[in-house]
Amino acid sequence: MVASTFELFKIGVGPSSSHTMGPMTAAADFVAALGDELGAVARVEVRLYGSLALTGKGHATDRALMLGLSGDRPATICPDAADVAVAAIRQSGRLALGGTHEVSFDETRDLLFLQRERLPGHSNGMHFAVFQADGSQIAERTAYSIGGGAVVVDGALPRNDPGEGVWDAPFAFSSGDELLERCAETGLSIAQGMRRNEESLHTPEEISARLSAIRAAMNACIERGMTQGGELPGGLAVKRRAPGILATLRDRQERALADPLSVIDWINLWALAVNEENAAGGRVVTAPTNGAAGIVPAVLRYYERFAPGACTAGAEDFLLTAAAIGSLFKENASISGAEVGCQGEVGVACSMAAAGLAAALGGTPEQVENAAEIGMEHNLGLTCDPVGGLVQVPCIERNAVGSIKAVEAARLALLGDGTHRVSLDQVIETMRKTGLDMNERYKETSLGGLAVNVVEC
Repeated sequence: MVASTFELFKIGVGPSSSHTMGPMTAAADFVAALGDELGAVARVEVRLYGSLALTGKGHATDRALMLGLSGDRPATICPDAADVAVAAIRQSGRLALGGTHEVSFDETRDLLFLQRERLPGHSNGMHFAVFQADGSQIAERTAYSIGGGAVVVDGALPRNDPGEGVWDAPFAFSSGDELLERCAETGLSIAQGMRRNEESLHTPEEISARLSAIRAAMNACIERGMTQGGELPGGLAVKRRAPGILATLRDRQERALADPLSVIDWINLWALAVNEENAAGGRVVTAPTNGAAGIVPAVLRYYERFAPGACTAGAEDFLLTAAAIGSLFKENASISGAEVGCQGEVGVACSMAAAGLAAALGGTPEQVENAAEIGMEHNLGLTCDPVGGLVQVPCIERNAVGSIKAVEAARLALLGDGTHRVSLDQVIETMRKTGLDMNERYKETSLGGLAVNVVEC
């Protein structure tokens, strides 16, 4: 099955697609499903398991759940208003389910982080339950946040549902080899094939409008990230660097003319700006996750600002091609750091951005596939070990490095004719098996790696 471009690129809020956006959506869906039973609810209880329990507080999962239970959703919530809403819930001890039905809410009793337990379906497991005043249970639901803001209920993966981003697409492919075969059979580029899929759901005008909205949201995130100073929330005292880097680059504009590598500084800046904004809970676009949200926007802006002949059509091809590659990883491996480590987030984003850039620069399908393969091959084994459970260290810098890797992968692929020894499918399967072999401490639990070797102060 092929994931829709608009399932992989979703506008939401930080700091995490799996730990913030997913739980917020799951909570809102659970309350909405109560229907007429909502009026009988006296208490709600949420139990978190696995990675959600271990790093949930650092990823603002508690805030996300309170907002989701209140009826808010990632795509529409105002980040600034969210802080006010959560503060009011905590101060009053009251929460309006679905925004309409008020119940008492005690975090220590009703929001449980079960760090020693894990549900069988996925590390990011949640259990919701609501009760009447006499303590009898009204309804319950188990949900999993599987990465990129996507949620499945009771482990049942959605199929043939365009609303969930998965359907029987007319330009169907389930592997990199099949993708190249379809391109050869039809004479279409990867981007054209993805566009044909989207045209089974939307008009051409709607597709361009939605792609434009994604680009606008990415650019807005970069611009805001370059102007916001101070420290990031969470207690690590991580200072926002993007505004300072921007000022330095502007001061050095004349000297930069003599520095052939100065463009790297701009790519670093754009990636840092996005992920600092994400870490602060701002509005971002999953690409394919929040923890890796800076790579695609930074590389796309590199194309738009520095590539000769850059145009809107090229930017659209970039996003459509990147989505095709992201779909392969989502179906055949994972885009969840809690499942396969950061290779499934930064690694996948690097692969997507490399493919998108190669396509926008006129690469053949074979060169694009090669770029995607290079982008992931050199992120294999990348662990997810966030210090303090926050999407800050090493996540923010990792996006800058991943962006440069993506540009390098695209340029390297375009120097060849598309033939290469290791296929994208082989790299995806290697990534999947590496994730299975990876110790749980390195899968977004903050129990190993940098998370235990860097002192939090």
